[in-house]
Amino acid sequence: MKISAPLLLALAIYALSGAAPGHAQTYPWCAVYSGRDGDGGTNCGFATLQQCQATIAGIGGWCEQNPRYSAPRERPRPPRPTR
Repeated sequence: MKISAPLLLALAIYALSGAAPGHAQTYPWCAVYSGRDGDGGTNCGFATLQQCQATIAGIGGWCEQNPRYSAPRERPRPPRPTR
């Protein structure tokens, strides 16, 4: 199999860029849309309750906390040196 020069160059740039595979972001709020038969779907892509509420306004549905969300842990602060 022969690889073209532009493709080889693109692969080399990608490898050297330190690009890591993407990780899906988990958000704390889900919009549950109202469908005709109650099958409107769910979107768990909201960072705030207000974003979720603005999305469902006028189209129907409700917002609920994302059961898959876990808040990021805060790093403990290092102790201050005593004088």
